[in-house]
Amino acid sequence: MRRVFLFNMMTLDGFFAGPGGQITWHNVDREFNDFAVEQLKEIETLVFGRITYELMASYWPTPKAVKGDPIVAERMNNLPKVVFSRTLKKLEWNNSRLAAGDPATELTRLKKSEGRAIAILGSANLIASLLSSGLVDEVRVMVNPVLLGKGFPLFQNNDMRRLKLLSARTFASGNVLLRYELAQGLSSTSRTRVASSTGE
Repeated sequence: MRRVFLFNMMTLDGFFAGPGGQITWHNVDREFNDFAVEQLKEIETLVFGRITYELMASYWPTPKAVKGDPIVAERMNNLPKVVFSRTLKKLEWNNSRLAAGDPATELTRLKKSEGRAIAILGSANLIASLLSSGLVDEVRVMVNPVLLGKGFPLFQNNDMRRLKLLSARTFASGNVLLRYELAQGLSSTSRTRVASSTGE
């Protein structure tokens, strides 16, 4: 059974993006890049909602990304990618596949296949639909030393879940990576929520 983890950047006050979707506050440097390279070595399948997919697809295939960050770009461009969307009809990014059906059903199928980890990057709406599904094994959050005051909260519309801290890592930039094991279990309300979402 393959492991599924989610990874996202978050401000100290719990937002993954500013009011207009801004992520200019992302606190990245060489140490963060080294972490990204190591994390990508664990991954064999990337999973996105539409908004995160479009953001990633607009950057990683570009000459700027390939020149400036060749190792991460190579992995991002070549790893298999599954995209959940109600509205997209065609995907241009290399090795991308559209999944218009039930996210929980598709993720269950992926978990049963052979391979390394499945990672859900960004995609806060998709995360909200899957966190209580019993399919996510680990939550990874990179807390940035930033207070936005307002924006889009990373965790929303979820039942209460207890998490077990696996590790905490402090970066010289002030970032803190928190890794949690997610207690499994699925309530009836969670089943309804997952079944009705397609990860926009």
